[in-house]
Amino acid sequence: MSYSLIFTQQYNQRAARFLKLHPDLREQYRKTLVLLQANPHHPSLRLHALKGRLKGLHCVSINLSYRITLELIVQDERIVPVNIGNHDTVY
Repeated sequence: MSYSLIFTQQYNQRAARFLKLHPDLREQYRKTLVLLQANPHHPSLRLHALKGRLKGLHCVSINLSYRITLELIVQDERIVPVNIGNHDTVY
């Protein structure tokens, strides 16, 4: 089963800023998106639901320092990335 990634203009702007600041993470970011689309529950993504003010969103890891928060709509097999950055930025 493959999921659809739905990118908003706001997310694309955030991702562009993130990649400008961290060009060394471009390939890891790309691999994370490919894996997310193929299998969001893959163990290396460390997918988990968020709590508190971010309840309803999920998070996956690009690496140990950087995350992508996302809206995971399982019924329609859609994934909408919301934010990208380090722990303090996305939470």
